[in-house]
Amino acid sequence: MLAAEQLGYHVNHLARGLMRASTGIVCLIVADGDTPYHARLQKALTQHLRDAGKMAMVFNTSGPSHHVDQALRNTLNYRADASIVLSGSPPQLLIRTCLENGQRLVLINRDDRFDGPHNIGVDNAAAAEAALHAFIRAGCTRPALVTSAAGTPSLLSRETAFLTAAQKEGLEVTVWREGRTGYATGADGARRLFSGRQRPDAAFCVTDLIACGFLDAARHEFGISVPRDLCVIGFDDIEQADWASYRLTTFSPPIEEIARRAVRLATGAREEAGSRLICHAPMVWRSTVRPGQG
Repeated sequence: MLAAEQLGYHVNHLARGLMRASTGIVCLIVADGDTPYHARLQKALTQHLRDAGKMAMVFNTSGPSHHVDQALRNTLNYRADASIVLSGSPPQLLIRTCLENGQRLVLINRDDRFDGPHNIGVDNAAAAEAALHAFIRAGCTRPALVTSAAGTPSLLSRETAFLTAAQKEGLEVTVWREGRTGYATGADGARRLFSGRQRPDAAFCVTDLIACGFLDAARHEFGISVPRDLCVIGFDDIEQADWASYRLTTFSPPIEEIARRAVRLATGAREEAGSRLICHAPMVWRSTVRPGQG
């Protein structure tokens, strides 16, 4: 060993893995990795992979949709044992190619319904319905939905469930759907909604970042009191949601559970058929919703 160190020799784990038909590489295919939620999820995944003795290789697919396709093709080139997809919707043909090459796929927060990959998601519909009913208990009658134009499965699921629940209750929802999934979209949504004659008295923001922008614009540009005049609920339970300046009521996806299960599916005993797991995201009550009236 001393002689090897003196010669600068290091074990080539990739070559060793190829000989054993296992490289120990698990690829993470991510987008928006700089957002608080995705950063936390990526950190949890890499920690669990390290604990499992695996090496994480991260592909950032922010940008055009074909970046997801290219990232998955790269995982085949590197002979990765598995890939965990946090972004994009890879075409079924490419999914099948990966599976036929012996690679496992775990899709997080996707809505893909074809056989093969493992799917882990959050019960977005239940959360959206709970948000609507929290507003109703607070006495709100003019709800709004604030979302982005990203059109991801998670955001669409929250939007659809909220609108459906409101329709069942006989409530009309004002929808703001523009821009990227971030702070600026929430602020722009507040400016548009509160510049009109019919101001909302409740807003379900599909992410906490959107909610933070919405709250800041509503409070500081329009002088709206929260929660007296306006109730706001977000989604993700990011660190900023608990800051004193926001104290945002939100939903908390179980990031550690999602990461642990994803890594187990990617590295544990191989299962013949893909599985589907839906996790509950409990509501975290803070200060942006009035106490219920019943």
